Amino acid sequence: MMRASMSLLEEVEAIAREAGAAIMQVYARDFSATQKEDKSPLTEADTAAHEIIVRRLEKLQPALPILSEEAVTDFSGADHSGRYWLVDPLDGTREFIKRNGEFTVNIALIEQGRAILGVVYAPVLNVAYLAAEGLGVYKAEADGRRVPIRVAEHQAGSSWRVVGSRSHAGDSLTAFLQQLGTHELISMGSSLKFCLVAEGAADVYPRMGPTSLWDTAAAQCVVEQSGGRVIELTGEPISYADPSVVLNPFFLVHGKSAVNWADLVRDSLQQAASARTIA
Repeated sequence: MMRASMSLLEEVEAIAREAGAAIMQVYARDFSATQKEDKSPLTEADTAAHEIIVRRLEKLQPALPILSEEAVTDFSGADHSGRYWLVDPLDGTREFIKRNGEFTVNIALIEQGRAILGVVYAPVLNVAYLAAEGLGVYKAEADGRRVPIRVAEHQAGSSWRVVGSRSHAGDSLTAFLQQLGTHELISMGSSLKFCLVAEGAADVYPRMGPTSLWDTAAAQCVVEQSGGRVIELTGEPISYADPSVVLNPFFLVHGKSAVNWADLVRDSLQQAASARTIA
């Protein structure tokens, strides 16, 4: 089993920051967007960040396969120990195009289906979230401080702080909120939603819509190392053991509470399905 070192974590942070700088060069000027085959947007910032990350990761030892959103067909599979790098060079391209600053660079190290190291860097905010098994989790603030973070523990009877997507709301989220009860909804783009839960600024993030492996892996490591969980509707954590299946199931990111989340999510999905049938 590979143990991530602080030097490796810092090297991956440096790679994410270099990719972020390239993204910001594009962000500061006019740019165009095209559509990929899956109808998701693509800009030259996505491509520039991808090229930097892949070039830098290929120089690290041991050399590991790389699965990037921008070069899925180049991925040959995990190595003999089930290890590979999982990369989203620009998570939140829609937010990038809208110029709201809510996009990130995501780099994760996968081993035997689990994200054992994760870096999430937000270039506009100049904030990074750094996590690795055995090393804990930190928020690298814009002023250079590195602050350990932890999920919040929700107190029964208090309002829930729910973080949701600006670009991907829907009937299932509405049903979930009705099941949950008194809440405030915090809108946020990209994997920053995970990070709000990880640092205790939100209690839960329900995702009842499509995502891919590279959208979640780095941030899942951040959440798990901060004491939270990222679970499928079965209650099991999202697995990255089979990268040939790039789409994630519906999932929930949560901190500490007494709630049985798997049951609540299943009930809300059934409610949403019933409402659609009646309509």
